Amino acid sequence: MREKTLGLLGLMRRANAILVGEENTGQTVKAGKAKLLLLASDASDNARRRAENFAAGRSVIRVELPFSKEELASVTGVSGGSMAAVTDLGFANALAGRLRDLDPERYGSLAEETEKRLQRQTLRKSGKNKSIGKRRTNHEHGEI
Repeated sequence: MREKTLGLLGLMRRANAILVGEENTGQTVKAGKAKLLLLASDASDNARRRAENFAAGRSVIRVELPFSKEELASVTGVSGGSMAAVTDLGFANALAGRLRDLDPERYGSLAEETEKRLQRQTLRKSGKNKSIGKRRTNHEHGEI
């Protein structure tokens, strides 16, 4: 299962749905495009503090992965990156599901939250949450 999860991270990299490295991650989170902020299991205390600061006051979910920087580098092709930002909610949900399968106790709530966010996004994009009915204009009321 670890290999499948790492493989998904590699697929996300090829699909440009994940940005690796502190600078890229910080810019993506600050721009409001990040859905998940990922931290390697062996990230330094400094990197952890920066990740906390990036995520503070934003709707991004910060997650510590069960993978080292070396493992992340091997699948993403970016060496030395201890953090990454996932920009696609579908991929974020898939990753959360795989992480839940690895460790249900640790990542169960993450999977629930990303699923909830994906459902809200899908509903928003489908337009089904909009009110239904004819829109009134000033012209219909005799006003021009």
